[in-house]
Amino acid sequence: MKKTVALSLVLLFFINAVKAQHSIARRWNEAVLTGIRGDFARPTVHARNLFHTSVAMYDAWAVYTDHADTYLLGKTVHGFSAPFSGTPPPANVREAQEEAISHAVYRLLKHRFAESPGRVPFLAHIDFLMDSLGYDRHNASINFKCGPAELGNYIAQQLIAYGLQDGSNEAGGYQNLHYTPVNPPLVVAIPGNISVHDLNRWQPLQLAQIIDQSGNPIAGNTQLSLSPEWGQVLPFSLQPEDASIYNRDGFDYWVYHDPGPPPQWELTTTTGPTEDYKWGHELVAVWSSQLDPSDGVLWDISPASIGNIQDYPQTVEGLRDFYNLFEGGDISSGHPLNPATGESYQPQIVPRGDYARVLAEFWADGPDSETPPGHWFSILNYVNDHPMLEKKMQGQGPVLDDLEWDVKAYFILGGAMHDVAIAAWGIKGWYDSSRPVTALRGMAELGQSSDPNLPNYHPGGLELIPGYVEIIQPGDTLQGLNGRYIGDIKILAWKGPNFVNNPGTDVAGVGWIRAKEWWSFQRPSFVTPPFGGYVSGHSTYSRAAAEVLTALTGDAYFPGGMGEFFCEKNQFLVFEDGPSVDLTLQWATYRDASDQCSLSRIWGGIHPPFDDIPGRLIGEKIGVEAFAFAQQYFTKTPVPQEPYKMGIYPNPASCGVQLTFEVEGQIPIRIYASDGRLVCTHELTFTDKTAYLNLCELSSGLYTIVGFEGKKNRVFEGKVMVITP
Repeated sequence: MKKTVALSLVLLFFINAVKAQHSIARRWNEAVLTGIRGDFARPTVHARNLFHTSVAMYDAWAVYTDHADTYLLGKTVHGFSAPFSGTPPPANVREAQEEAISHAVYRLLKHRFAESPGRVPFLAHIDFLMDSLGYDRHNASINFKCGPAELGNYIAQQLIAYGLQDGSNEAGGYQNLHYTPVNPPLVVAIPGNISVHDLNRWQPLQLAQIIDQSGNPIAGNTQLSLSPEWGQVLPFSLQPEDASIYNRDGFDYWVYHDPGPPPQWELTTTTGPTEDYKWGHELVAVWSSQLDPSDGVLWDISPASIGNIQDYPQTVEGLRDFYNLFEGGDISSGHPLNPATGESYQPQIVPRGDYARVLAEFWADGPDSETPPGHWFSILNYVNDHPMLEKKMQGQGPVLDDLEWDVKAYFILGGAMHDVAIAAWGIKGWYDSSRPVTALRGMAELGQSSDPNLPNYHPGGLELIPGYVEIIQPGDTLQGLNGRYIGDIKILAWKGPNFVNNPGTDVAGVGWIRAKEWWSFQRPSFVTPPFGGYVSGHSTYSRAAAEVLTALTGDAYFPGGMGEFFCEKNQFLVFEDGPSVDLTLQWATYRDASDQCSLSRIWGGIHPPFDDIPGRLIGEKIGVEAFAFAQQYFTKTPVPQEPYKMGIYPNPASCGVQLTFEVEGQIPIRIYASDGRLVCTHELTFTDKTAYLNLCELSSGLYTIVGFEGKKNRVFEGKVMVITP
């Protein structure tokens, strides 16, 4: 599996062939993904890069379109104004859009990736792309009255200026300004965790060498927390009323869609939240024992047996019925039929250990290190290339041309991924929760908490699970020299990178190890991400993206009822050799893919279940909200004349709104969906020029409220964004 960016002459020679197949927006999105693959693995930063480049493409397209409105250009967004007084109409609209898009994204990428470790090949790549398109990359003018190139440059300039004041600390290299970890580093090469102060809080790791998931060496040997203050970054569709603001050490942590704290470990008790904490982290340890492809356990990994989850637990207690502790996996039942073919899905029987290991690596940062938000852009592009996809917004209306489809799809998905980064990392920063390697090794230091009559008892220690978590007895192969480890706790788990001398040929396998030496299924130069665990970013990103793709296409299923990714025997894995057989990851629906991604982080040793489910639930909200919020820009609404102005508050709204208009008495109104459908009618009574409208019956989306005098005479019109809780 390729993990580095390498530009080849073959790619360059075939670039013009690609041009004939894909829109200009697609080509520049692929360029963005190439830049991400060569940069440091920073999912928050790259979610922002994907959003801003998507805005650049969308605005450059919308300027030359009579039926769409811009997002930033000519607007004030979060107090930032991007002045724009129009540009002369072009002789050829499509050519103008393509040139403006190219200059906008090119200039923005030159700025954003100027310090990337992969900047030399990447900047050469985008230079070549501009040259191959026939554009003058030396034209840096921002006089948008001159033409599309200058307009594109101006859009990039405005996005750069917006980004320098959006709370990300881009000018400071995205460094933290306030956050400091409470725990000293865990030296992973030394068994146990004697240095930890608080098992509930994030602990940086000290490694012999740190190499991020994009393959970049990181200076120093101790992790620095990534983006714990990201909750203050300006969002896309997230609303202030969705945020709780907490203060610690003089800094305000913005927490959108606050799920409340995760289960908390306590030193002196074995019940309540402590019991949930132990169960969650020990499930990670038990699932680590399932990473052996030679254990004889075979699974059908086709959509016939996996996927189709209808409900998710809403409480920590409900997690125990959702996940299968000893067998692995969840409550998914699979799909009886492929709706596109009307036939059953073909079973695919493979070793469970291969499936779990492939999931852990495939979903970690994407198959080519594009980070989780970039991975979902790759999945979107995969969907867009499918011959059975009809490019109709929400599956309705006219078929959109490739450029319009791409700029709208990227705009929506980019906004959603950016909002996920803000929400998930805001939660991570505030709750600052630990990872399994900290928790498992820390509790192993204390002993076992199951039975006071057994050796090495401590109420804060690990719960014994026969066959998985046990006490080292005399005569055990792990007892050590002169029995020094007798009474310690052992875990049946993946044996770790010390058993992999050559990842291309060796497999560590599963066996009994001292709990103090437990490893996540990762490289020894990485082990676990450099930020708090709760909530899972992967779960949140994936579920939000799944909701966007479902709404965008108007279909929960991948085109043809199946999405696939092939993994060749002994060629795909990089942590160790494998898989032992050819296998193909398969998903019937976008939500199935999202759910699979969530499980991958448990098998990978990165998250306990209580990090996962809140992320899925929050991601669902964000995906729906971002899609609904984006719709307002796809219809250019003429500015109403003075008599037709109406106040709507709040907007967006979740249930009801207050309308203000220069009228008294009863007014019939009609509410239309964004596609023009009449949704409902009401009779409003205006008293003191104010009326109240109940919107609880409406689903999330953009609606137009029209008031009438008689049957045809409109007296007011306004738009409201409805976001259902």
